[in-house]
Amino acid sequence: MKPQSLLKRLLVPLALGLVILALSGCFVGAIGSAIRGTPPFVDQPEIHLPPQPVYPQSKRDLHLGLTEYAGGDAKDTPAAAAPGDSHGATEPAKSEAPKGAEAEYGAAEAKPHATPLGMTEFAVTNTMLAAWLGTLVIILFFVLGTRRRSLVPGRFQGLVETLVEGVLGFATGVVGPEMARKALPVVGTIFFFVLFNALLALFPFYQFLGFVEVGGHEIKAHLLRSPGTDVNMPMALALVSFAFVEYWGLRAHGFAYMKKFFPLGKLLKGNILGGLIDLFVGFLELVSELVRVVSFTFRLFGNMTAGEILVVMVTFLAPFVFIQIFFALELLVALIQSVIFAGLTLVFLSVAVRHEEHH
Repeated sequence: MKPQSLLKRLLVPLALGLVILALSGCFVGAIGSAIRGTPPFVDQPEIHLPPQPVYPQSKRDLHLGLTEYAGGDAKDTPAAAAPGDSHGATEPAKSEAPKGAEAEYGAAEAKPHATPLGMTEFAVTNTMLAAWLGTLVIILFFVLGTRRRSLVPGRFQGLVETLVEGVLGFATGVVGPEMARKALPVVGTIFFFVLFNALLALFPFYQFLGFVEVGGHEIKAHLLRSPGTDVNMPMALALVSFAFVEYWGLRAHGFAYMKKFFPLGKLLKGNILGGLIDLFVGFLELVSELVRVVSFTFRLFGNMTAGEILVVMVTFLAPFVFIQIFFALELLVALIQSVIFAGLTLVFLSVAVRHEEHH
């Protein structure tokens, strides 16, 4: 039997199976279950925007509401039994909730489901753990791909070289070949960090690995969560991009680069009106540089968070087949966001090092 005819015979049952799965997903999903009056196949999701602590256990239990009140301190975790106390070994130490807690969260549950970490608290969060995992995967990917380099590359080395040459070629088209090689370590790191972390977040173990309450089955905190959904990671990348651009601007032009923000030439020559106009334009330039950090941060954070919420909600509404469409969209979004972040960094770098901007 020819391969083409075999493929045609397989396409029909495959397409039929996909249609059956799609219809069954609508039937057992939230919409079909609401019509039938039965519980949905997938439990109603809970979206937690703040990153959730996973270590140490005392912080995790405290902020996930697994202790008596999540607003207390770490000392509110279960304590050892006092001598002669028959209940201390089994009951957790209780802390008194604030007076307004019951009015805010209802009489039935006078505590929030989860609370974010305070400004002075430190714990390993699920987004931080996922960022470490993504960093390890990137290091292993490039180390293993270039461990046995040869003039005739194998498939793995060829893949690594293609990715690096693609980023280098993209940078060359924006800032030129000389500056592209200087910028590649930072810009390439930003590109691959955003891309790899977004792709890793689509793996299923990000969704089913987590911590549950004793005796329950509902995941209270996932062990891993996409770092892009934690505003701290996009902000850190934005600050790295900002510092990188300003460093090369100062390196290319010295302190003359600061004339872009503080143009005092006309004012010192006695041209008051022209000097004030230049100062106002310089102030706008300074504000635009600082606003760039905010725009970089929330562009990546918003897209990654919206994508994760969309995937979770579609899984709840119509599981099985329809979710694959949105997984494909998330693959595209991961590539687009990494290109945008790295590309805008290169564009602003090009503006910073251009000679005519400052002389």
